[in-house]
Amino acid sequence: MSRQFLLVLLAVVAVVSGWWNSYSCDAFRIEEATIDELRAAFKHKQLSSRQLVEFYLEEIQKSNPVLKGVIEVNPDALAQADRADYERKANKPCSNSRLHGIPILVKDNIGTKDKLNTTAGSFALLGSVVPRDAGVVMKLRKAGAIILGKASLSEWSSFRSVNAPSGWSARGGQGKNPYVLSAQPCGSSSGSAISVATNMAAVSLGTETDGSILCPSSFNAVVGIKPTVGLTSRAGVIPISPRQDTVGPICRTVSDAAHVLDAIVGFDYNDAEATRAAEKFIPAGGYTQFLKLDGLKGKRIGIVRNPFFNFSSSPVLAKSFESHFQTLREQGAVLIDNVEIANLSTILDPNSSGESTVLLAEFKIAINAYLQALLHSPVRSLPDLIAFNNKHSDLEKIKEFGQRAFLFAEQTNGIGDAERKALKNMMRLTEEGFVKTVMENKVDALVTPSSFVSSVLAIGGFPGISVPAAYNSDGLPVGICFSGLKGSEPTLIEIGYAFEQATKARKLPTFLPS
Repeated sequence: MSRQFLLVLLAVVAVVSGWWNSYSCDAFRIEEATIDELRAAFKHKQLSSRQLVEFYLEEIQKSNPVLKGVIEVNPDALAQADRADYERKANKPCSNSRLHGIPILVKDNIGTKDKLNTTAGSFALLGSVVPRDAGVVMKLRKAGAIILGKASLSEWSSFRSVNAPSGWSARGGQGKNPYVLSAQPCGSSSGSAISVATNMAAVSLGTETDGSILCPSSFNAVVGIKPTVGLTSRAGVIPISPRQDTVGPICRTVSDAAHVLDAIVGFDYNDAEATRAAEKFIPAGGYTQFLKLDGLKGKRIGIVRNPFFNFSSSPVLAKSFESHFQTLREQGAVLIDNVEIANLSTILDPNSSGESTVLLAEFKIAINAYLQALLHSPVRSLPDLIAFNNKHSDLEKIKEFGQRAFLFAEQTNGIGDAERKALKNMMRLTEEGFVKTVMENKVDALVTPSSFVSSVLAIGGFPGISVPAAYNSDGLPVGICFSGLKGSEPTLIEIGYAFEQATKARKLPTFLPS
């Protein structure tokens, strides 16, 4: 009896700790595995794509009721996995892709022409039918990736109402931060970050207009790359602003993010102007060649202390980042301290910079065009959306959160004098601010904490990478962000990867209640 009790106890401990799932496939640990490790496991017959998908589906079933990181699972995911296993066994040429047989979650504003919905988290678009896969999804399918499902998000990418909590949507519910459950997960790509942080997916895609990749990556201790606008296609993505919207990877490691970025960049006929203009930034040989352990050597990095590194109320964070600066130096970087971005307070205020003025007008134009292009939809225009929300106020929590941005956007009338003035102001702020700071200090990148610099990057279309870095006294993650001029992704990946490998700052989620 005592022996049986001991065996039962050991089994319970194994399940609770995640050991059983992690080692279920011939002792190969799926939990936290990178794309390279998964591919090696495929090669050595330690793992199949079906087993991998089954693992993630089980994790979703177990964790998602609390975390709300996944809004919908693809009913064809296992069939796609079986096809990938067959192609690999038959040594098909397509099976050589780095993403072949790898499950990926895509944010619920990224269109998929399959059995999945594309709703931006709103019931208003439930049942709508997109004309085709989004451009980035086409590229993922071509690379052999398995579309595991849709990640939850802040509804309408945080654009419907400033009052709605970060990570909340009517369809998905309230996303939870897996490190501190009472803390916000940040958005709008909250589910993409929550899901990869907790091993409900191998990798994911998010989108950013202003902070929506960098912020959730920082808050959930994962890696997010906000690409140069146009580097990845926005075709088939529920829009806010074609001038600022971008699609990028959210993963657990820089190497995984580079693999995903390699798969999704490039020209797309359905987003021709932007993707053609950005093609010149794509390096021959792709982005994984910049995963260098000595990637910090000789890099000039500007520290924007004021106001971003003001951690007087958090000695833990202050100490962590000072330690990281020393690590950067030890790894061969040259740090230029206390660099300043001109008119930064104006840039960080969307009303003062003009960002809010232009986004409202751009959203109305873009969302109307998107809705009209759907093959089927309950709503066909911004007024239809507003009417739907009013009619279904309980579902969409209109009384609680409102739809102020939708109402203001509907009052706009195209790109008029006010919008052109605001656009001109943002161009001036960008040239006199971020661009001038980088050029005059001759730096390869600027370094800031969390996503505080997101508005600076947003109005200029610049890239950034967030890498896990620190944890405050409550256990909440804070990322470090490296940013640069358009097309500087290779340099940012070099810096981010070398920093990641030198610090190994990422920790598994703690699920602290508060």
